[in-house]
Amino acid sequence: MILRHGDTGYRVEALQRALVSAGHALEVDGWFGDETEAAVRAIQRAHGLVIDGLAGPKTREALGGRPDPRRLRQIDLVHAAERLGVELAAVMAVNEVESRGSGLHFGGPRGGQPVILFERHIMRRRLIHYGVAPMPYQQRRPDLVNDKAGGYIGGPREHDRLEAAAALDDSTATDDCAIEAASWGLFQIMGMHWQRLGYASAAAWREAMAATEGRQLEAFTRFIEADQSLLTALRRHDWREFARRYNGPAFERNDYDTRLAAAYRRHAQQLEIAA
Repeated sequence: MILRHGDTGYRVEALQRALVSAGHALEVDGWFGDETEAAVRAIQRAHGLVIDGLAGPKTREALGGRPDPRRLRQIDLVHAAERLGVELAAVMAVNEVESRGSGLHFGGPRGGQPVILFERHIMRRRLIHYGVAPMPYQQRRPDLVNDKAGGYIGGPREHDRLEAAAALDDSTATDDCAIEAASWGLFQIMGMHWQRLGYASAAAWREAMAATEGRQLEAFTRFIEADQSLLTALRRHDWREFARRYNGPAFERNDYDTRLAAAYRRHAQQLEIAA
């Protein structure tokens, strides 16, 4: 769960106690106000994390003395903004709204592995793309190969689905199809884009997505570079057009455009204050 300015309750109290233990003088009142946000930003800055004032698992990880060097850093976003020729606040807004907060799983047997979502209907399409008849697999494992989306387990267990799909037979094709049929990392970019984005193979794509969140941001940067319309929308802060192209025609259902605009304004204001 991500805590932000204006939140209240026992989770905020727990965060404030951790911040006090880390040396920040603030009142433990269960309200995420300006002082709490300033303390969160200070922790993020001290550990090289993205300085967004949002207290999620990464910030709590750092507060617990267990910062993971593979997490996304503020300097990663700075470099991405410079490379794309866009404002840092715009990249920070996209990271806040479009990413899942973490590109690597926390704890458990899948801890440290990349966040994925396996798409069974895309698996079917990729099999056809490689000249493999999908029906024998679809009849045997409709949860992995299907002409309709669905069958999601969610969370780390999506890796179980991907591995089962890769093991449908012993060919390299099914392994590549499984990688290509999943969305990967912070920005949930489909693996089937690996060649268009300049990766040597599907396996090289998987390796990059598993390395660091910075490498996942690199994939997002390449994805934006490969689509001039997306890049233009980002440069112009045309959030409606950006959301339509990035999230699809149903973007309004989740208010992606208004959320991006609000996040951009907040980050632009904070960056101006910090300058």
